[in-house]
Amino acid sequence: MSKNWRQDQLSEVISRELSDLLRTRLKDPRVGFASITAVDLSADLRHAKVFVSVMGDEQEQHATLAALHHASGYLRHELAQRLTVRHTPDISFRLDQSIAHGAHLLELINQVSARQPARAAAGEPPGSDESSGQ
Repeated sequence: MSKNWRQDQLSEVISRELSDLLRTRLKDPRVGFASITAVDLSADLRHAKVFVSVMGDEQEQHATLAALHHASGYLRHELAQRLTVRHTPDISFRLDQSIAHGAHLLELINQVSARQPARAAAGEPPGSDESSGQ
């Protein structure tokens, strides 16, 4: 949970507004299928780290991040028109790898789960592991 209620509320609004701006106003062809996953605001509400998930290979991800960095001034200006805050936060975009990391962990879990029925059928006890060196 974030530090205080105001940060949480403003993070939600910035996330929603940036998602809308990416979908409707930003016409850069380098911005592929990108979605805002989280916004982390500083305690003074002056700086916002925007985490973006991009579908595609590494080259497409870097191209999307470069386009978002290039458009950050425009996006900040548009946010200033939509928000009712004294100071619109500076925006910095970061690539969010959590979805790819979660998919990798799920794949590892599935691999281990697939091996367990094979061991049970072979008569090995569930706790034995030949790779542990015991």
